[in-house]
Amino acid sequence: MNKQIFRAQLSLRCCGAGLPEVTVGSCWQVYVARTGLVCEWPAFTWPASAEIPTIAERSAALADLGFALAEDAEWEWMEITSPEYHPHPVRVLFLGSVKVRQLDGGAA
Repeated sequence: MNKQIFRAQLSLRCCGAGLPEVTVGSCWQVYVARTGLVCEWPAFTWPASAEIPTIAERSAALADLGFALAEDAEWEWMEITSPEYHPHPVRVLFLGSVKVRQLDGGAA
């Protein structure tokens, strides 16, 4: 069993910033921070919506990426400020974070 622990983060992406395709409106994205280039990190993006994905939806997305929550892991939340370079006023956003482990034979 792979015991290496990574950190997955869930954020509401505005304007399609940082996504492979431009989206109309905000969308939630979960990604797993790993070594290497950010553009190569495993990521799952939901269709445009301000509704936060449920815990079950987040777990399913992580499984699709080849990861599962680490033992006794719980989602943690923090406030962040959107970058000033975005084409809208600076605003407060929430960022979710959880420890994950790679599934045996995972896709990641």
